[in-house]
Amino acid sequence: MLIRTHQDGFIHPLSSEITSPEVYATRRQLLRQWTAGAAAAGLSVWAQREAFAQGGGVAAKLAALPATQSQIQGAMTVEKLTSQQDATTYNNFYEFGTDKSDPARKAHTLKTSPWSIEVEGLVKKPTRFNLEDIMKWGAMQERIYRMRCVEGWSMVIPWIGYSLSDLIRRVEPLPSAKYVEFITQADPQTMPGLRGGYLDWPYVEGLRMDEAMHPLTLLTFGMYGEVLPKQNGAPVRLVVPWKYGFKSGKSIVKIRFVEKQPLVSWEKAAPQEYGFYSNVNPKVDHPRWSQASERRIGEGGLLDKKRKTLMFNGYEAQVASLYAGMDLAKNF
Repeated sequence: MLIRTHQDGFIHPLSSEITSPEVYATRRQLLRQWTAGAAAAGLSVWAQREAFAQGGGVAAKLAALPATQSQIQGAMTVEKLTSQQDATTYNNFYEFGTDKSDPARKAHTLKTSPWSIEVEGLVKKPTRFNLEDIMKWGAMQERIYRMRCVEGWSMVIPWIGYSLSDLIRRVEPLPSAKYVEFITQADPQTMPGLRGGYLDWPYVEGLRMDEAMHPLTLLTFGMYGEVLPKQNGAPVRLVVPWKYGFKSGKSIVKIRFVEKQPLVSWEKAAPQEYGFYSNVNPKVDHPRWSQASERRIGEGGLLDKKRKTLMFNGYEAQVASLYAGMDLAKNF
């Protein structure tokens, strides 16, 4: 049974509103759908989205963003890259709608220039910084990261940016700062998804200070050798590769340093489904689907064999020490 969650006026969307059938349906469920005559409609929707990703949503080439290859341990997987086409047309960005094709179709309305980020809270140097200045604070690196969505799909993307720790050191956090909170753009004039009421906008995410300072945590300005497309979180976003994708906030406008753990958007909306840490852990299922396996976008169709989900999304050697002694089933 699917339970809809009501909290503070929030109605948790149905699985079909969040993701496509191939992600949340098991093969056995699909066979039952076929028997009942419902598979044709489900396959049609899936095919339409695949067609969009394979040709109907080609984005114009963006400005180049030069970068050197990262030398940080774990930053360069040798796995096959997801095609740029797939990575820029199959996205979660609820500010533009809940369908995977919505961001690529609708995000052209987002205004990314001028852009600034306000840094506030428990720091010695709180101020508002222009994007152009922030981009100069670290050496641009290309990093090839696995990205895992809580809904069961994954990609391998060459991101461009620098370690968030470079920015953090520059603003000099106070000893009392234990967490970093990220607030993203929420403009009803340019983001039609805000009218959907799925979340309490603006979108808020957060990391523990040691997670934010980890060298793999990337302040991101580009991908595939170009500046970020709007549908992927332009002009600046976070990428935390060992966590589920929703932890990597897009179109960031404010960074706040705080003492207490912030209440982040999905945890606030549905705490029984989304925890603060959201580390990729195949042993902890989402209440409505398994997290033990995943489908790599671009690796075949609806019934292709899935791959096994890796602990910490394959970054266990680099980040497991951050959670030593924690119960990762409770701190999910």
